[in-house]
Amino acid sequence: MRGAAHLLLAGLVLGAGACGTALGPDPGLEGLAVTKVAPQTIIPGTKLVVKGSSFVDQQWGAAQLRLKGKAGGQDIDVKWPATFVDFGTMTVAVDGGKIDELGGDVDFAGSATIEIVATSDDNTYASDPLTADLSFRNKLTPAPTGIDGVGVRFVNDQVEITGDGFLLGGDEGTTVAKLTGCFKLNGTGACTNQAGIEIPMIAVDPLSRAKATFAFSPKIAGIKPGSFVGKVTVINKQSGQAPIMATPLDVDYTLVTAQVFSVDPPAASLGQYVFVHGGGFVGGEPGALTELDLTGTFSKTGMNPAPVSMTLIPEFVEGKLVRYIVNTDDELGQSLDLRQDTGQFTGTITPIVSYGADRVGGAAKSVSFSIAPVKQVVYLNFLPGYIEGLRDFGLRAVHTRIRDRILAVCNEAYKGVNIDFRTEPPTDYALFENVELVGVDPNDMGLFGYDNSPGKDNGNLRLYDRLGGVNALTQQDGYAGFGGVFLRSLLGFSKHPGNLAKSVPGADPVFDKIFDEFRADQDGEPITSADLGGDLMALTSGSGCPGKDRRTKVQCAIFVLGNLVGGTLSHEIGHSLGLANPFAEGFHNAGDAPNRLMDSGGDRPFLERAILEGQGPGVFCDDEYAYLRMILPTANANDIQRPGCF
Repeated sequence: MRGAAHLLLAGLVLGAGACGTALGPDPGLEGLAVTKVAPQTIIPGTKLVVKGSSFVDQQWGAAQLRLKGKAGGQDIDVKWPATFVDFGTMTVAVDGGKIDELGGDVDFAGSATIEIVATSDDNTYASDPLTADLSFRNKLTPAPTGIDGVGVRFVNDQVEITGDGFLLGGDEGTTVAKLTGCFKLNGTGACTNQAGIEIPMIAVDPLSRAKATFAFSPKIAGIKPGSFVGKVTVINKQSGQAPIMATPLDVDYTLVTAQVFSVDPPAASLGQYVFVHGGGFVGGEPGALTELDLTGTFSKTGMNPAPVSMTLIPEFVEGKLVRYIVNTDDELGQSLDLRQDTGQFTGTITPIVSYGADRVGGAAKSVSFSIAPVKQVVYLNFLPGYIEGLRDFGLRAVHTRIRDRILAVCNEAYKGVNIDFRTEPPTDYALFENVELVGVDPNDMGLFGYDNSPGKDNGNLRLYDRLGGVNALTQQDGYAGFGGVFLRSLLGFSKHPGNLAKSVPGADPVFDKIFDEFRADQDGEPITSADLGGDLMALTSGSGCPGKDRRTKVQCAIFVLGNLVGGTLSHEIGHSLGLANPFAEGFHNAGDAPNRLMDSGGDRPFLERAILEGQGPGVFCDDEYAYLRMILPTANANDIQRPGCF
């Protein structure tokens, strides 16, 4: 199927844990630093967070947090295991035993250091010490000092309480706000007493105990306009401890109905979020619903305005925000062809909130927004295994520069197509493609890349394919289940891949001229920060490669590996969009022709993929590019000479 032909140019991966002999400082640990240890007060169940840089996961080093100083009049020097979260974050799970190790309820003054024993060379790497003043307590008493307790409120507004001693959730336990008081509905003198509703509180800063908020839930006074006068009591419900209450705080609120303030973005396409900002929205619990009534006109591009009246059901985010996904299933999606139609809505939007038996309409707001052409958003997920896998090539220290080259290759391949490549998870689109880049092919087939989405998506109807992880539907057809792009398999282009991969028929000595300089298993010297001084320009051409001096060779290695990975990504993403042979059978072009990106793996030689010696880059052939422009249209095109598809 899609990845089968790639076997022609991808060797079997043999040793997942193999690594070469280190010839210098571990490049992944250069720049190891600690910048923050928080929260400042630590209790049993706290997940102590360490922020910094150049952290590595367990496969590449065992990490520990070292606290050295004084606590309770005693000298302290402890080392606690630290867990990798990402390259800038580690966590330490603190229990009662660790607090007892320091002497119980004590204040610590000293330094915090991260120490990592690297698997690459068995050396211990340590950050510079960071001054740390930390308090350790077995029990925490809430100490609120102020509350935003007077004024106009919407239902589900966040009420902020300042002070100290608030729990941060997780294994620590939960801080709650207990509300008691009297609610009077507008136009009546009757008072509905609230005996006590407990609402969870959330820290404003997840690493600070100084501020926390709770939502003024409809459980407290419903959704109708009126007034609430009462008290808020903060209670710590710490794990393993009896609840601890603080002195109550007074509140006096005027409650108003839901309202829309603004709508953004001004134009949205299929699968994109439209964010509706306002107040008084409800949802996220049984019997709570926010609806949006639209009344006005829609001007389809090239046509006269037509009247519109419909109700949309957005997703509740919080009291001041709901978001609507532009989709094909509801009234809007059924009235328009969101893959073809564009235009502008002008009119009013009115929030309608329901809670239990109550249903209340808010004020209408004049708005204008557009339906934009369909766009494919692609999240390139560079997993830690991919970044650490660059060690095989001796290029771990330049992973960000390689990533930049990969993005340049993808953007050039899809120039003139309405596609948007991201390196951070999208928050503005609900429907987006997720492509995982990893180190080793988990299928154990030596694939360079594999689109494991289920079936050929003619017309790119899904928008949400995931090339990564395991897809059980794909496994059912007898093909590999794991998808993504697999870095180590590219070593199959080497004439001497060692125990990392099996050299394949397409292996090329030019590959070794590019990378042997840096491969530790070939007695090369991996790139370190010393190679990156000055202005190391990114290459846009490989005409001077493999280079005569080390600086140029570094530039060439970045250029070539970025081309190899970027070309593989562009090819696999092409599969997910319905290529090759759009609206027909087959996943690769028939036959073999130069520089066709969707040719099968065996027909795409190394020099073409690497864009060296006058070969490449691989491009979409003429019919494929026309298809991409049809399903993902933009005003701009890439008017280059393209090979024929047949």
